[in-house]
Amino acid sequence: MDFQTKTLSLVAAASEKTDALVVLITEGAKPGKDVLSKLAGEAIAAGDFDPKAGKLLSLYKPAGVSARRVLLAGAGDGSAKAVRAAVASAVGMLKSQPVRKLVVLFAGPPSDAAIQASVVAAAESSYAYTTTKSKAEGRKITTVTLGVPDAAKVRAQVARAAGTVAGIEFAKEWGNRPPNHATPTLLGEAARSLARKGGIQCEVLGPKEVARLGMGSFMAVAQGSEEPLRFIVLKYNGAARSVTPVVLVGKGITFDTGGISIKPAGEMDEMKFDMCGAASVLGVFRALADIQPAVNVVGIIPACENMPDGRSLKPGDVVTSMSGQTIEVLNTDAEGRLILCDALTYAERFKPAAVVDIATLTGACVIALGGVRSGLFASDDKLAADLQSAGDRAQDLCWRMPLDDDYAEGLKTNFADVANVAGRAGGAITAAKFLQRFAGSFAWAHLDIAGTAWKSGGAKGSTGRPVPLLLEYLLARQPAPAAKAARKAR
Repeated sequence: MDFQTKTLSLVAAASEKTDALVVLITEGAKPGKDVLSKLAGEAIAAGDFDPKAGKLLSLYKPAGVSARRVLLAGAGDGSAKAVRAAVASAVGMLKSQPVRKLVVLFAGPPSDAAIQASVVAAAESSYAYTTTKSKAEGRKITTVTLGVPDAAKVRAQVARAAGTVAGIEFAKEWGNRPPNHATPTLLGEAARSLARKGGIQCEVLGPKEVARLGMGSFMAVAQGSEEPLRFIVLKYNGAARSVTPVVLVGKGITFDTGGISIKPAGEMDEMKFDMCGAASVLGVFRALADIQPAVNVVGIIPACENMPDGRSLKPGDVVTSMSGQTIEVLNTDAEGRLILCDALTYAERFKPAAVVDIATLTGACVIALGGVRSGLFASDDKLAADLQSAGDRAQDLCWRMPLDDDYAEGLKTNFADVANVAGRAGGAITAAKFLQRFAGSFAWAHLDIAGTAWKSGGAKGSTGRPVPLLLEYLLARQPAPAAKAARKAR
């Protein structure tokens, strides 16, 4: 999707030639004498239109307007959240119509956050997955022009938002692909494709290299699959070498049967989404290539399948992690933490400023937080606060969960240093406590995205979360001059 900006007033917008015109109307907007203001004012007075966020009134060939289709879209208080709801509703209605070029008109100067929200909402509402469909229609709306009082003031912010969209959609693409079209090998190829873009380096390790590293926990999960594992390392260097990187670690279970502790058949197809943590890391790097911020970032993706086979990991097996800690595997369906723990140990070599792992880790987190907020666990209060604040700004919400040491009691075992599961109570927390054992040498956070990474039912598909949260966090870490310039761009 192509995003553009244009200086447009309400008067000029009435003459704009486009397939559809969306006019964002805020609550309390003062009626003007131009044709669009009159249309909105009359509709509100008659009770036919309510400017509350997400409310719509569709008009066809209104007198005095060049656009064939005009949508009055309620933008509530004009906040980013309200604008996002307005644009999402409008684009959702128009995407099934013969509309290719769309103008979204801000009657007054939009906030930086509202610009970001409008771009993300337009892309999200018009997104269509097509990769494995034989006769699929792709996205119909190809160009969205933001009409604003001063296009020059928002152009940089629109470019940044477009980069964010590119990252979200890259994550969606790989999250949505069927498991036979998103194997560990193919994930490695996707990562290599990013290295052809500016500032990104990629290394993909196979079974032999991983064995030499001593990643016994990761290898144990992969041993039941015919698909060879891949350990992917991405690097983006936008700052000076002296600037320590943030490391993002994404869980890459490209399909999860549960292994010997096999899952129920119902909805097992959705276990293709168990690599959405990995997809989010790929998406962040796709966005970094476009935005080119002054930060250093490392992405680590342990990728494999979790399959039942004669060679599969068994309940009761004890494996040795890269850190040297031994793990008793009581449930082979708690495999994500087994591959992440070795990736966290590997992350130490980068002497990171912070490490954030992202994983569809536990059903318990879905029970706790549903699909609204991702679960946030952190060993460092500032890191936790920065991530939560970034999520709030990006409208990609998370919620901090506890990490009291008492929660680790259930991970004790007579046969190894630690068990990979505790009881059912507090399952998301005990999973985080397991990971924390392997993240003691750096500031660490864990995002459990099991409830937010994808949707089920008629809207089944990847959400691309938490790419917006992670990008907002990374962009806020830019050195003061770059951060100041970025704020001006926003």
